[in-house]
Amino acid sequence: MKRQKIQIPLWILAALGSGILLILAFPTFNLYPLAWFAFVPLLLSLYSMDNRQAFRAGFLFGVVSFFGTTYWIYHSVNHYGSIPFIPSLLLVFALCLYLALYPALFSILFASLIKRSSLPAVLLAPLFWTVCEFARSYVFTGFPWSSLGYSQYSFLAVIQIADITGIYGISFLVMAVNGAIVDAFLLKRRQEEKPLFPAMPTYAGSIALVFFLIFTFAYGFWRLHQDRTSGSVQVAIVQGNIEQDKKWDRSFQNYVIKTYRDLSERAAQTKPDLIVWPESAIPFVFGRDKEMTSEHVAFQKTLDSYLLFGTVLQKDQKQNSYSNGAALLSKDGSLSYIYDKIHLVPFGEYVPLRPLLFFVDKLAYGIGDYVAGNNYIRAVTPFGSFATLICYESVFPGLVRKFYIRGGDFMVTITNDAWFGTTNGPYQHFSIAVFRAVENRKPMVRAANSGISGFIDSNGKISGTTALMTRTVITEKIGLDKTLSFYTKFGDLFSFFCIAFTLLIFFRKNKL
Repeated sequence: MKRQKIQIPLWILAALGSGILLILAFPTFNLYPLAWFAFVPLLLSLYSMDNRQAFRAGFLFGVVSFFGTTYWIYHSVNHYGSIPFIPSLLLVFALCLYLALYPALFSILFASLIKRSSLPAVLLAPLFWTVCEFARSYVFTGFPWSSLGYSQYSFLAVIQIADITGIYGISFLVMAVNGAIVDAFLLKRRQEEKPLFPAMPTYAGSIALVFFLIFTFAYGFWRLHQDRTSGSVQVAIVQGNIEQDKKWDRSFQNYVIKTYRDLSERAAQTKPDLIVWPESAIPFVFGRDKEMTSEHVAFQKTLDSYLLFGTVLQKDQKQNSYSNGAALLSKDGSLSYIYDKIHLVPFGEYVPLRPLLFFVDKLAYGIGDYVAGNNYIRAVTPFGSFATLICYESVFPGLVRKFYIRGGDFMVTITNDAWFGTTNGPYQHFSIAVFRAVENRKPMVRAANSGISGFIDSNGKISGTTALMTRTVITEKIGLDKTLSFYTKFGDLFSFFCIAFTLLIFFRKNKL
């Protein structure tokens, strides 16, 4: 009796292949060149599909690629949410089922036009992908993680145009190259199926892409060789590496405080202008707990440096409301700046639809839901002005730019990525910060509780990074950059152009 060979449909192989290639383009694999052709199998398979089949292929691709790049979320749910391993993975899988709807929509849009119109893949693929990626960044408060352009964080010559287009312009460019490769495969087939098929749009699209690439590299090399520094500031980062289960345990309060004080005294020996502690560094509510606040200020005065630290802040005593914030103490111990985190993490810092989800609790410090801030303010000091981005905020380009519309010299990110252990999460989070620096032309100081801490200049070049799960201090003199970039000033105009062009295409699709 002959064994029957199991034949896997080509669309499944194409979706899986593209998904796996894309995963490998992101940290920690960092095989970023793969992103420039990762979509080719998927796009080629979509050519022969109807909308239902295209949805299926795009959805499978999305589930695979998103699970491969966001699996690490399970770590916080499993280790700190008291949810067993398998259910925590299923929760992440459920998130990926939602995220996969965006590449599924992209696939429908692409498949519906690539065969019925004369428009080339080099135009359709990047347009539709950018629109879907942009939408994902805003719908349901947004989840812009794993945007295609982030895979290119170390390709400095290419990512310089982000100060014009934002991250979505990088995604557009990478997808356009995928589309051009697909056009090279499909042109002859399209001409055979339609003898009167015009090749000119395909040739024109490819030529336009060549010019776009030339401009991108020329602009990139020009920016990389510019000297835009307008002074410097000496900054020390303290990475306390406080274990997550000890952070808010009162029996470890003295241990946490002593750890940061010892490290800060070490940092002070380098005579920094600014010492930065990570998110929620102090194990008490600054300002409310009077005795510990006084002791903290008294210690800070001995450092002869400004001190920025993450802290829980009480906002309303009657309502017992708190924010996840940052505070800056001047050399003399006076409070010169307070910032309340604006974009909170759903289920991490607050529970959406609390009346309906009364049985769900957030993962962060258990004092009830945090309240969101609403002031895009910068700290103003003798050595420059800066905004403080807290954790998740650094992944939202539209939020970050609002801090710098009226100027600024550098930016600080404080975070606690200990939630994600030694998974890919902390590496991806750090790589995303590169784009905020380039988009706004502001050097970045990044302080993380357990790593990765480090410095990023306004061209996206990384320096002085720390290892994960280490207790250390790093100091660096960073060059200030007062540039007001096009992106900072005008925001996501490029993405809105893509949306408008997409609407125009579908409005005129019967004439194409």
